[in-house]
Amino acid sequence: MTSNATRVLVLNSGSSSLKYQLLDMADGARLAVGLVERIGEETSRLAHTPLATGGSKRGREEAIADHDAALQAVAQELAADGLGLDSPELAAIGHRVVHGGQKFTEPTVITDEVLAEIERLIPVAPLHNPANITGIRTAQALRPDLPQVAVFDTAFHTTMPESAARYAIDAATADAHMVRRYGFHGTSHAYVSRETARLLGKDPSEVNVIVLHLGNGASASAVRGGRCVDTSMGLTPLEGLVMGTRSGDIDPAVILHLSRNAGMSVDEIDSLLNKKSGLIGLCGDNDMREIRRRIDEGDEQAALAFDIYVHRLKKYIGAYYAVLGRVDAVAFTAGVGENAAPVREAAVAGLEELGLVVDAGRNAVRSGEARLISPEHARVAVAVVPTDEELEIATQTYALVSS
Repeated sequence: MTSNATRVLVLNSGSSSLKYQLLDMADGARLAVGLVERIGEETSRLAHTPLATGGSKRGREEAIADHDAALQAVAQELAADGLGLDSPELAAIGHRVVHGGQKFTEPTVITDEVLAEIERLIPVAPLHNPANITGIRTAQALRPDLPQVAVFDTAFHTTMPESAARYAIDAATADAHMVRRYGFHGTSHAYVSRETARLLGKDPSEVNVIVLHLGNGASASAVRGGRCVDTSMGLTPLEGLVMGTRSGDIDPAVILHLSRNAGMSVDEIDSLLNKKSGLIGLCGDNDMREIRRRIDEGDEQAALAFDIYVHRLKKYIGAYYAVLGRVDAVAFTAGVGENAAPVREAAVAGLEELGLVVDAGRNAVRSGEARLISPEHARVAVAVVPTDEELEIATQTYALVSS
């Protein structure tokens, strides 16, 4: 890698989408961002914003057959801005990979052996790992000379002790089928816990943080001294908090009950719990803004959905307080966590004895900056920390190839 190669392209490949950002790690500046949607459909859409040149967002609608064609289209857009992927300033391509199992505990340069292991993990990430693999192979074909790095959603959570990671089922069965708690949203939890420490003016090794990543998918983590010791998602992203369309924690016998008494198939129950539950299952909406509007108009169904959401959130705050023993901060992040002041207020209401209080004025402020919303001299800081998973992936990728 040459000394002027400071750019990292971050790719997040979905089954029919490709999100990307080009960053310059010399100063962390975003040079371009974009998204290709509906890959493989009759009409695909590419939205591209060249931030380096101050240009406005532009789009293309055309048939994009596969991820190879999508990345070629992205390369064309970047080249039009003087940011081509053939640039000697490009140091590496960083890939978001959802599942790294127990083996991948840190960012990893992708080799044939690494790809084979990611493929082996498909049974525990059937929706995500195949798409991630497709994106990696596409990028390798386009720039075979460039380091490709996998940054795993699960890696941050591999520090969990076995007491937190193991399910209480037959150990031989669990081991044979890779059944354990892996956790997800790891790049976000890593970034936010570190930024929360910075906000407090402390080193991450000195700080215990409860991170609440609240988006359409939602997860909590207990982070002691920069290391995850527990997280709410488990074998899959279904476990834990109430989410936009996922149920979160549920008695596993519900699945057996629905199979035996409702005649539902495995696929039907899977769809129910992952796509038709959570907020949308409770009230028909998974947008917190719409739910709050309905509550303001006296909608009892929306109010109950909100109360169930907050009740589960509060249970996890209390549980992770007990796990950590001492909590220095609770940090809210992601779409709901960063923007829904009523959720933050309700989540800590009644927890004053634990040192958790929000200042109404501070909580009401809308800002894209990391900030404290607890009163001055509060025993436990309550923070809003905008997450930046792409920057975290780029930072980890660049650190690896630079070393």
